[in-house]
Amino acid sequence: MLEFLGFLNCKVAEHMLEICNPTLHVNPQEVLKLPLIKKLPEDIICGTTQLIDIAKTDWDSSETSWEFQVLLVIRDKAGTLQQSQESAGAKRLDCFDRVKRLEEENNRLFIEAYGLQAELSPEVPDDQITLYRPDRQEDIKRLISYAIGCMMGRYSLDKPGLIYAHSGNQGFDPSQYQTFRADDDGIIPLLETDWGIRDDATNRFVEFIGMAWPKEHLEENLKFVADSLGSNTGEQPRETIRRYLAASGAGGFYKHHLSMYKKRPVYWLFSSGKQRAFQCLVYLHRYHEGTLARMRTEYVIPLLGKIVARLDQLRDDIAKSNSTAQRKKLEKVPDNFAKQRTQLQSFDEKLRHYADLRIKLDLDDGVKVNYGKFSDPEFGDILAEVKAICGTKDEE
Repeated sequence: MLEFLGFLNCKVAEHMLEICNPTLHVNPQEVLKLPLIKKLPEDIICGTTQLIDIAKTDWDSSETSWEFQVLLVIRDKAGTLQQSQESAGAKRLDCFDRVKRLEEENNRLFIEAYGLQAELSPEVPDDQITLYRPDRQEDIKRLISYAIGCMMGRYSLDKPGLIYAHSGNQGFDPSQYQTFRADDDGIIPLLETDWGIRDDATNRFVEFIGMAWPKEHLEENLKFVADSLGSNTGEQPRETIRRYLAASGAGGFYKHHLSMYKKRPVYWLFSSGKQRAFQCLVYLHRYHEGTLARMRTEYVIPLLGKIVARLDQLRDDIAKSNSTAQRKKLEKVPDNFAKQRTQLQSFDEKLRHYADLRIKLDLDDGVKVNYGKFSDPEFGDILAEVKAICGTKDEE
């Protein structure tokens, strides 16, 4: 079996299939007709076994794998995040080089066994090696995704693997998260402005980095994160991280999450709309009938009060300003907050409607069906990316 698997992944089999069927489509019957030599070198079995093991380890290093345990950068931590990332990257490159050597050796053994040295080369181009290769920006985005998972209680810094993935928040055990506290309700705000909310995603990510690595390196580590994401001119590290988490476009956290989970997200983005006055993530496994009501009372209504207070303060500052330049600068700010206040008031009305429905999720129905329960033609959507996840009526 392993010899045949090694054969199917070598250049000899590829060459034979191109002769038998030069089209892109290959039928099982054609594969079964391939001539496999009975006596092959034992090194083929050894090499194939190693390739399988490396490929499985590589797949399991992604949080979308059922066997995922912990990110390599977390498991093998060094003094700073950059050192940890460089160490993890070096190990991945070693695996990449190993696979390249093993595949080329597999090709060589079969080429010699079939006497095709004059026709085929054992060399394997880098772009044909499917292992994940270090990418600084992508690696940091994966770290942020894992940190969000720890905030939600999906993962924990105290033990590897999936910690909580039941339904309705039932059986959730806070004691599993001693090093880094899991969120109380599975609701994590993603806000463009720091309103001083304790479980705001940016503030909690800063806390996560301070717990995962020595606190004396916190600012250095945050700068490494920000530089990896791509800082704007004059932007402080926390501002860069906040911008990434709150962004709705292609460069933001949620688009990355949708891509990672193939449009079947485990964290759902509730949003007030384009102004992004309020956004929050909810972990679908911790959602229950009272989640939306809690979202209103603990986050939306208090935030509305903060925005109104900020508007009053800005108007007072404008009235007291003795500088014309300063006054003009201040006068531009209230307009944005006024738009956010209006949007948030509208969102609160919609949220109250859905909260009163006490919507239940049935995880057996899948993400698409459950996500659609928060979309109503009359009252509008309270979730972002509904079309991307649920599709349109024409697609159904």
